[in-house]
Amino acid sequence: MNHLDLSKRLAAVGEFVPKGAFLADIGSDHAYLPVALMLKGKIEFAVAGEVVKGPYDSAKKQVQKNGLKERIIVRLANGLDAIEATDQITTITIAGMGGSLIRDILEAGTQNKRLTGNERLILQPNIGEQTLRIWLQENQYEIIAEQILEENKKIYEIIVAEKTKKMRMYNEKEIMFGPILLQEKTEIFKSKWQRELKQRKRIVNQLSKATNQQERMEIIKQEIQWIEEALNEWQ
Repeated sequence: MNHLDLSKRLAAVGEFVPKGAFLADIGSDHAYLPVALMLKGKIEFAVAGEVVKGPYDSAKKQVQKNGLKERIIVRLANGLDAIEATDQITTITIAGMGGSLIRDILEAGTQNKRLTGNERLILQPNIGEQTLRIWLQENQYEIIAEQILEENKKIYEIIVAEKTKKMRMYNEKEIMFGPILLQEKTEIFKSKWQRELKQRKRIVNQLSKATNQQERMEIIKQEIQWIEEALNEWQ
């Protein structure tokens, strides 16, 4: 990947980074995102955090190759431990991980005060979006933007959130589908939930042959009903 030629997924994440941001990109891999945004003049400063030595070394090389080591700091650290108070971070991006792992990173950052609540969060979970939305709600973050996109036959969701003084309550459907995605109902949204509907129907069929699975089956049946309603509304 060229340092300016981001994948469709990462480019979409970068679109939500405000101009002039002090960015922390957690799980930065090759530091493609902060390097691209810096070269485009979109951000002022960045921390590229990586917990694995190999990707950390790759990120350092990428930053040095582009002459950006004064403006992008690469740190070997676990999650938000890559952030220091003097960085004055205004935006945090976490992309390409499971929703549960992103939640755990945010929770740990809240506990050790690395996450102040003043940052915009731009999150791109590969799975487990609902888990992440629940955490955001419980920690008084409002979802201000969402995007669903498809790349290489995989569908990704991006969730952008900012801290609010009052807890923003989402209903179960909004947690499941995404409050903004549910309103927009794009073609990709339709495609994702058609796939999810088929998968859940298969699970119900399997559970109907098993014992002591009634409670789980009822939960999935409720989800099937919501998916069918959302798809019918889309039409």
